[in-house]
Amino acid sequence: MSERRDVFESLDLALRIGEVMLSSGAGAADVTASMLEVSEACGVRNVSADVTFIDLTLTHQPSVHQPAAIQVRRVTQRTVDYGVLTEVDRTMGALVAGDINRQEAREQVARTLSAGHSRPRWALTLGWGVMGVGVALTLGGSPVVCLLAFLAACAIDRTQGVLTRHRLPSFYAQAAGGLVATLFAVVASDMLPEVNPSRVVTSGIVMLLAGIGMLGATQDAMTGFPVTASARLLDALLDTAGIIAGVGAGLTAAEVLGVGLTSFTPGATGLAETGVTIVGATVAAAGFAFASYAPLRALIGVGLLGALGQAVLLGVVAADLGRIWGAAAAAVTIGAGCYLAAGSIRVPPLVVVVPAIVPLLPGLDTYRGLALLAAGQDGVAQLAAALATAIALGSGVFLGQYMTQPLRLETAALETRLSGPRMVAVFRRRRH
Repeated sequence: MSERRDVFESLDLALRIGEVMLSSGAGAADVTASMLEVSEACGVRNVSADVTFIDLTLTHQPSVHQPAAIQVRRVTQRTVDYGVLTEVDRTMGALVAGDINRQEAREQVARTLSAGHSRPRWALTLGWGVMGVGVALTLGGSPVVCLLAFLAACAIDRTQGVLTRHRLPSFYAQAAGGLVATLFAVVASDMLPEVNPSRVVTSGIVMLLAGIGMLGATQDAMTGFPVTASARLLDALLDTAGIIAGVGAGLTAAEVLGVGLTSFTPGATGLAETGVTIVGATVAAAGFAFASYAPLRALIGVGLLGALGQAVLLGVVAADLGRIWGAAAAAVTIGAGCYLAAGSIRVPPLVVVVPAIVPLLPGLDTYRGLALLAAGQDGVAQLAAALATAIALGSGVFLGQYMTQPLRLETAALETRLSGPRMVAVFRRRRH
């Protein structure tokens, strides 16, 4: 291709697809390889890509005697929409396979992005509430605790929605969510003395914790993108700090009003029966997937895979091998299963693996450590355990995919920095 207009249109298509992937939580390696694959499918070669937490850059220089064509796209929205991601991934697959041309791909991507979300806002709120119930079950919550967790999760989602529409930074949205969760515990402690308020707090907080950001940071660090990994880790830490600030504000307000949380213990979870815990993981994973606009056909697979991962975790913990090794074993299982399940339900593996791994995220340990530090106690051990668990989850998922996803020779030729399997836009064999 020699015409500059064709080159810019091809690079623009690749950047739009990369933007959808990065905003949906895909790793920088996946985004880089996908943009290069789209560029090559459009006939544009000699392209280099650069991915950071907020910017996507594509550079095309056909020869040393010609000026480079550079296009940059800034990622300003971080709304996760697995429905859009699935459609964009399908379009990219058709483009790479030669079933559609560049113009048709541009039109399909434009229609997908302009169509908006596939579910009404109130349905997402219910999805987050269902996830809160699932988390409460994994914590051994009673029916009353599960009901309070459902209401708290719905209230948190609506509160954050209002703040997001006013474009407040996520730190304040997380702080507001922590405040709402704590106020629900305050009401429960005052009106229902038999309810353990710390379980209510923990159930509401888990959906806010930055475990997914830590997982993404771990993946980027392992695949050779330290800048993006550092940015994601900082973002996750700030969000977690916002949660602790909100919880602290709620406790202070309770003291001022004379309603103290007499039985408050940072991060208390209680004991849950194995079957109830597995059911809770299933509900939490499916609820998260629904609230993230995942296609309905994916919910059963996500729930079953989340249950399988939780069962593996409980089995390893029961064998006295420790929760970190249990998380690693569960992540390997989910990583292997997500690739197989994604193919059968026709969604990118990312749509399956992220919700399935939600019940295993180290957010609870992170909250425990920070809450203990805020109370003047030693919480370093909990924070270290959270970091180790995040690394175990990230490395375990990749190991599981290495075991099941066939790597093709053209992968290395397309992008040398990508050294492993992908969770978005799995390479497809080209027609010859």
